[in-house]
Amino acid sequence: MIGRRSKPSTTDIGKPKGFDDFEVRLGDVMRGERATIGKSLLDVQRELKIKATYIAAIENADASAFETQGFVAGYVRSYARYLGIDPDWAFRKFCEEANFTVAHGMSAAASSTPATPRRAVADPSDPFANPNATFIPRSESLFSRIEPGAVGSVLVLAALIGAIGYGGWSVLQEVQRVQLAPVDQAPAVVAEIDPLAGVRPVAPVMASPDPASDEAAASQTAEAAPDPLDRLYRPEALDVPVMTSRDGPIAAIDPRETGSLGTGRTADDIAAAVNTALAEADATPVQVVADAAPKLELFAVRPSWVRVQSEDGTVLFEKILDAGERWVVPQLESPPVLRAGNSAAVYFAVNGKTYGPAAADATVVKNLPLSADLLTQKYAEADPAADADLAKYADVAEADAAPALPGTAPQN
Repeated sequence: MIGRRSKPSTTDIGKPKGFDDFEVRLGDVMRGERATIGKSLLDVQRELKIKATYIAAIENADASAFETQGFVAGYVRSYARYLGIDPDWAFRKFCEEANFTVAHGMSAAASSTPATPRRAVADPSDPFANPNATFIPRSESLFSRIEPGAVGSVLVLAALIGAIGYGGWSVLQEVQRVQLAPVDQAPAVVAEIDPLAGVRPVAPVMASPDPASDEAAASQTAEAAPDPLDRLYRPEALDVPVMTSRDGPIAAIDPRETGSLGTGRTADDIAAAVNTALAEADATPVQVVADAAPKLELFAVRPSWVRVQSEDGTVLFEKILDAGERWVVPQLESPPVLRAGNSAAVYFAVNGKTYGPAAADATVVKNLPLSADLLTQKYAEADPAADADLAKYADVAEADAAPALPGTAPQN
């Protein structure tokens, strides 16, 4: 019979462990908080002004990385306060894990020179002890950005520009250079004005025994050879051509000899010509101003609403015209337009003549141009017999006595 064992033969090594079974160290907590806020060791160094090697030593609980043991407590508490951890708990946890004790001010551990010997050579595996770490940005020198090929290209370009400039300067100097060389041939201008160019030397005359033959030969020689002094001492006025203008000066004109008052006309003829010219001038009137535009008035025989606008939409006049009330239409560059209600009571007066009404019945008239020419063409002269109210206001004399409204200021 196989007996039962009171205890199992296997140990509980494979039993799952809970959260409390693991030991949470200070470095794990600090690294987790630093990862939560998204900060690197260099960010903490820049914000807390504490070396990244000291921050890593605090997370690794390595007290030997600090040069001065008296500042360890301040570094740990500052870093814990930065991560939002209780500073006292963090320092107490650091002392337990690093086996660190606070030294008083007179002890050797609190001095700037630690009593324990430090490592002579930094550990190359420590990324924060290596000044050439890959994650630390290093500034580039000025010469590291210069490429040798670029320097050679710049030198060749500078030499080419210098050669082209020197060649252009040399060509310009050669073009502007003027050289004078003596020649045996005289200039053409001097040769043409030489007064003795056509003079031939006269051969000496030998005396002959016959005096008559000598005189004949001398006279023939004198006629054949021109006199050189005649050309040399010729007056300058003979060499310059004399220019005579076709028209004389104005001062030389005598009005008594030319024109309508010239010689051969009597005083009666002159007076008749003057009177004729004056009569022609009087017969042609001189107009210095343009003709005045015809006078245009707007009036109503019964109460009627009217509104007059300019071409740009400005309201010139707007009112309910009473019976017999008149308004003078201003003279503008473009005729204004009329909009009126009860149009059968609205008439137009052009130079004392009445035209209208604006409509046959009491309707609304829109966009009617107030131009004398257009109104006289569109409407016929009003008949006082057709409208009993029109007979009261159609007379021109009564129109002058009726109240007229100004045509410049709008009325509402």
